[in-house]
Order: sequence, then C-alpha cells, then structure tokens
Amino acid sequence: MNGGTGSGGSRTRLLVVVLALAGVLMVALVLAPMFLTTFTTPLGGFGFGFGADCAEAATADAKDLSQTARDDIPEDYLRLYQEYGAKIGVQWNVLAAVGKRETNHGRSTLPGVKSGTNYAGAAGPMQFLISTWGGKPQIKIPSKFNGYASDGDGDGIADVYNPADAILGAAKMLKRNGAPDDLTRALFTYNRAMWYVEQVLDIARRYTASGEVGTPPEANPACDPAFVEGVSSKIVADILDFALAQRGKPYRWGAVGPDAYDCSGIIYMAYRHAGLTIPRTTFGQWPFGVRIEPGQEQPGDLVFFNSGPGTSPDSPGHVGLVVSPGKMVEARCTLCGPIKVTTYRDRPAIVGFTRPLQNPDVIEQVKRLGVL
Repeated sequence: MNGGTGSGGSRTRLLVVVLALAGVLMVALVLAPMFLTTFTTPLGGFGFGFGADCAEAATADAKDLSQTARDDIPEDYLRLYQEYGAKIGVQWNVLAAVGKRETNHGRSTLPGVKSGTNYAGAAGPMQFLISTWGGKPQIKIPSKFNGYASDGDGDGIADVYNPADAILGAAKMLKRNGAPDDLTRALFTYNRAMWYVEQVLDIARRYTASGEVGTPPEANPACDPAFVEGVSSKIVADILDFALAQRGKPYRWGAVGPDAYDCSGIIYMAYRHAGLTIPRTTFGQWPFGVRIEPGQEQPGDLVFFNSGPGTSPDSPGHVGLVVSPGKMVEARCTLCGPIKVTTYRDRPAIVGFTRPLQNPDVIEQVKRLGVL
C-alpha cells in the first residue's frame, strides 16, 4: 500500500471521550420500556470529555524522554507527537518513530514531503497516500471523505503537508489498526514490511529514557475516544471505564481482580463498578442476557465463544465485553498475553451475543440506581 518513504491508511473520526465520575449518581426517571429498547441520552449530555486526568497522563508520559529524543526531534514535532499520542491513545514515541523513519520529522528534501507526491503517491511529513488521506492533499473540514484527513491545528483544512494535521491522522491510523496493544499489526498496516516494523520499534525504544516502547495513557478512558463509539448512557460508560482501565493486567483463572482477571471475572467486576450485579461465570452469563443478532451488538454487550474444555455451542466457555463495533476487551488465557482490546469478527467459534442490560433483574437494578 505504501512506497518509498510513504505510507497511508483509513480511519474513523475522533469521538468524544468518556470518564465516569466516581461516586456520583445522576438522578433520572427511568422507564423500563425505554431502557429495554435503546439508550437515548447523548454521551455529551453527561459532560464527559478530555479533562485534567488525560492531561496529567500525557504529562507523565512525556517525562520518559531520552536525550536522543531531545536532540533529534524538533520541538514543535515533539509537542505534536506527545499531544496527539495522548489524545488518541498511541505511544508518543512510536508515533515519533514513524515520523523519523518516514521523513526525518519533516526534514527530508525528497519529493512529496513539502509538496507533490513521491513515486508511490505518498505525501507530507507522515507520508500518507493521497487516496487514503481523502482523495486530495487539502480537504475542507467538515466535509464527507473516506480517509485519514485530519485538522490538527483547527484552521478548518486537513492539509497532508501540515505537521499537526498529518501527525493527528497518523495517530488515528495506528489506533485504528491495533495500537497501542498490537503494534506489529498497526505498523505493518502503515507500511507493509516487517523490516519497517522492526526499525520503527527500535527507534521508538531509543526515544525513551527507559528504553521501552511503553504503554500510553490510553489505559485511561479519558484519553481513549476510539472505544466509546455508540455509547449513549452513563451506565455503559461506567462499564467501559472499568474494563478498559484493566488492560495490561494478567489473565488468571478464577480471578476477579484487582491484579488479575479471568474472562468472565473482568466483565462481572465491570458491571459491579457500574452498580449492577450479573452472574459471575461465563456459564451463568450466557443465559442471563437477552440474545442479540450479530451485527446489532453495542458497547456493553457480551460476545461468547465455543472455547475451552467441556464447552459447546449451547454452553460457551469464553466471553468478551464489546467496546465498539468489532472490538472487545478480553482476558483470554494465561499464555495469550495481558488483558487487551482485540478484534472478534474474524475469530472462529463465536456462539452469539447477549445484552445483560435488558435482563429484567438488571432493569430493576437500574431503576433503583436512578441512572441512565
């Protein structure tokens, strides 16, 4: 997809982010029929958004800065890598390493960096293919387009040659394709060569004082807009708040936190965080929720798999929590790595989807809480 110094992709728009307000309940009149059908209150109505917690996380992340990074990255580019890395939920140093590998942070004098395109059709400091940027180098925002075109500096134009716009677009692309959890996939999608992936990760490590790629503040839901698409209630926001914050912790069979979880344990505790009680085990959670047709699942729903000893299509043994279309938070197995957001649509043995929030007992719990 990419050539020369270039790369590109496609990405969904940046969405409003969620941070649950701990210990605060929002009093509302809740009618059971309304709750059974859909959530109608916009997330923005709760006043959630990028706030101090996200800024604090970004500041902490910025401290892990090597002398190599200070010497090599121009000050304006460094600020943009850190700002958009925190906002989108991508390791700032990986974003910076892409900028280094593509155009030496915009210093390259090769064709396509400051104007025009290279031989492969890529342009700008982050080397997007014009076709995947949105069809032309400059796009008025808002307008309809299919691509990563972004307006990072707020001037109303998504300009592929503008570092603020291009770096924001690159952050979105990496997040869309697996970052921060699956960096190999994200970087391979950016430029389809394993040598490219290895070079970028090596640069990223040299940009941190710790010598590690690191974990970005995306673990804080306030900095993680990509996983709240479709969320329209505080209840669901609270569930996702807890589950997303557990990423990076290990799987342990039978565990319900706080240091480790099994597949159903993280879901059980996420619902408890929202003030709701559902069954503890996968076998209990499967019949508890209302069945949902594939393609109709929403954040907060559960996706079940015929996986594990003694399981069957009628008795699934593995479960994940839907956080956005096609994505779930999952505590998979001891050898499968830490809790992370994964893709479920390409996974075999999906049994089905359920919506615990439509169980009559849960509806009564919600009514008692007085929270939508």
